[in-house]
Amino acid sequence: MSDVTRTKHGRPVHHWRRDVVELAALFTAVAVADAVANAVGHGPDGPALLVVSAVVLVATAGFHIWWARRHEHAPPPAHDTAARPPADAEQAGPTTTSPRTAPGTAPETRTSSALPGETTLWRMRTTVRDEPGSLAALCVTLAERRIDILSLQAHPLAEGTVDEFLLRAPADLSGAEITRSIAQAGGTGTWIERADAHDLVDAPTRILGLATRTALDAAELPLALRHLLGRCTIRSLPGASRPGTRRDEAAPAAATPVDGVLEGTVLRLKGPDGEVITVERPYLPFTPTEFARARALVELDTRLGPRIPHSQDVLTLPEGNSITVRRADTSDVEAAKAMHERCSPRTLDKRYHGPVHDADRYLNHLLSPRFGRTLAVRTASGRIVGIGHLLWDGDETEVALLVEDEWQRRGIGSQLLGRLVTMAVEAGCESVYAVTQASNTGMVAAMRGLGLPLDYQIEEGTLVITARLDATPVSSRLPYDHARRPEDRPEHPQRAQR
Repeated sequence: MSDVTRTKHGRPVHHWRRDVVELAALFTAVAVADAVANAVGHGPDGPALLVVSAVVLVATAGFHIWWARRHEHAPPPAHDTAARPPADAEQAGPTTTSPRTAPGTAPETRTSSALPGETTLWRMRTTVRDEPGSLAALCVTLAERRIDILSLQAHPLAEGTVDEFLLRAPADLSGAEITRSIAQAGGTGTWIERADAHDLVDAPTRILGLATRTALDAAELPLALRHLLGRCTIRSLPGASRPGTRRDEAAPAAATPVDGVLEGTVLRLKGPDGEVITVERPYLPFTPTEFARARALVELDTRLGPRIPHSQDVLTLPEGNSITVRRADTSDVEAAKAMHERCSPRTLDKRYHGPVHDADRYLNHLLSPRFGRTLAVRTASGRIVGIGHLLWDGDETEVALLVEDEWQRRGIGSQLLGRLVTMAVEAGCESVYAVTQASNTGMVAAMRGLGLPLDYQIEEGTLVITARLDATPVSSRLPYDHARRPEDRPEHPQRAQR
């Protein structure tokens, strides 16, 4: 044991008391050795004592060696924090579980000092050359940056391959640094964004879920396409043979083949009634794989034909009257027209913001599951007295209500609006907006009754109320769903005519 300690400045300090004790012990040992030598040399049994002493010394040395080796492999005491080399070599890497965990105990988690404790999920797309070793170079580059590949999808192209990765990277590694590393490894056209836990679902499971939703409800097709293809704008143009079709709308319908068209960031697919479903996505071109998946969903929708869920809710109004709320479609057009005839011109004007005599021509569009969802309120006699619409307006969602005059101010509008907003949340919408007039106090009160953050905006004398749904739990997330720039948002010149 060393007899030297250090002060806080690092200078050695010697203790003179310890030096005196060691000198006294040395002199004592010399005196004892001299006495033993004299006794052995002058005694009659001197040689025998020397042999016995040698045997004792050898036995003592052997015992000391055995004892030292036994304690060298013993586990250290609980208070021992001295560093000692590990018995098994450990490689630096992500969090792993110790192989020496005792049975029945929780596994010990060890994190390498080379990686921060927190990680970030990224979704990345990049194009590589279609030749051996191209993907391996990307994987090696990601491994060098301590990035874990959670999933990989390959989208073959005519020249090259688009590889889509789900990555787990250190939290201190930015998307720009990952993009630069991929570019050095040969990746081009790289697209990267943050991901979350919803992206951990594998692609086949997600696609099967979207197909199931489409099979159950025809109104799910636009939502399924948007969940499948990411942030995109979906529009539906009527077929060229449909009466009332404008010339500019009929041209794309006539030029689109049955199998559809893939044009960079635009997809055109033929719907079941001859309409053209146009899907447009900014910045990120569609791949043939995505085109085939979208076409398969549209074909499934075409084969199954018109369909809506037949569930309904029976409600009792404060006056004691019972009403039924259920989904509606184009089969309810005649009943909806009859309700229009019973509504006053002022009520229709608040709803459609245009010529009252043209209100009926909107019904085929509004009640079609291709453009959204509709809820109808029926009395015990089967007469429709209220209609609520949830309309897919590009990448936004509009809500609209119409309640017959004699049934207003009974809570029917609030019931319809609450159910429509619930549908919007389930569909993954971020917000809903309503176009009305400032004098329509009933609609304004119904929107305020939702208890959601509201934004008010005046557009050409029309009040637009937007309810943000981010305060409510949304169970699904759209891939590639960035915050949009103002110049990317579509214009809505048709709002004031609805």
